[in-house]
Amino acid sequence: MKTLSECSVAVIGLGLMGTSLCLDLKQRNLCREVRGVTRNFTTILRAFHENAVDLATTDLSSGVAGADIVILSTPVRAVVRMLETLGPILWPGTVVMDMGSTKAEICAAMDRLPSTVQPIGGHPMTGKETAGYAAAESGLYEGAPWVLTPLPRTTAETVSLAAELARAIGAIPITMRPARHDRLVAAISHLPFLLASALVHTVNDSGKTDDAVWELAAGGFRDTSRVAASDTQMFLDILVTNRDAVLSQLDTLNGHLLELRTLLAQNDEDALQSKLSCSQEARAAWKPAKRGTASQAKN
Repeated sequence: MKTLSECSVAVIGLGLMGTSLCLDLKQRNLCREVRGVTRNFTTILRAFHENAVDLATTDLSSGVAGADIVILSTPVRAVVRMLETLGPILWPGTVVMDMGSTKAEICAAMDRLPSTVQPIGGHPMTGKETAGYAAAESGLYEGAPWVLTPLPRTTAETVSLAAELARAIGAIPITMRPARHDRLVAAISHLPFLLASALVHTVNDSGKTDDAVWELAAGGFRDTSRVAASDTQMFLDILVTNRDAVLSQLDTLNGHLLELRTLLAQNDEDALQSKLSCSQEARAAWKPAKRGTASQAKN
């Protein structure tokens, strides 16, 4: 297995995540070659002329030919479809990674790749509401957890190389099983999107009878509704491929909302304060992961 500095890396999909990765790999001189693959010819020209990649192409076969690492940075269901196409054209020994937000379906598709290919799932826990090539920026992954989900067939050397790549761009590699990843991100990522969407719908309904609500909306609304501005097609893929875990989290949320409503309707100030204080303390105790740490949470 080569080290990262010896590898040719091909990134499929030059949106926010893929291009930001290319920028870090290229600007920090972390690997031998950075390739960008996308269907949009204008994006290909921009990526090449703006020095985001060493080689850019719309042709998938030539883009991945001879690459040591192929990274799929497209919406989840597009990753699953792409893996079927990639299987017959990947060279033996190629490491295949992805950056999708759900892992179970992707890892199942990865397991159908030829035995000569080394697959490993991945999910960098970062991003922006704005999508596309123009939104990309170097340093996007700095300090962010990067979940790695090896398959049973994935070698220790492949896991090590994937972790090396994550650390090289400033991310924190965390290894866990696909099902556990999907259960956890349903709570901390997918549920907040649905919450924000429901909040915007609620305020919009209020605005139909009094549009001054939009004039009064300030920091609280801005912060809690922020992710509702995210790419809806991307989140549709996420929700559909993680349906059971998201539904479970929605049921839990509904239970807490019903309890809060009941306490308020009963004017039970003591119980309501206790409930609110519990969430306040839990939120205050949370600290983002510190850069330079790693976890091997395999269960």
